[in-house]
Amino acid sequence: MSFTETHDVAGMTCDHCARAVRTEVSTIDSVTDVDVDLARGVVRVTAEQPVPTTALRSAIEEAGYTLA
Repeated sequence: MSFTETHDVAGMTCDHCARAVRTEVSTIDSVTDVDVDLARGVVRVTAEQPVPTTALRSAIEEAGYTLA
């Protein structure tokens, strides 16, 4: 079973932004896929279990952006 969540991320404007977010979020345990939609400013995370918001927020902030 997998869990998919979509979250708003503030500050992403280019492919570099998307790569940075994708790379950091991918390091969270149990995450199996990360899809960034720059046009909508969202990240869709698929994982083997629900991802704690604190872990997601930390990863996105490490990439230089803000979980909205």
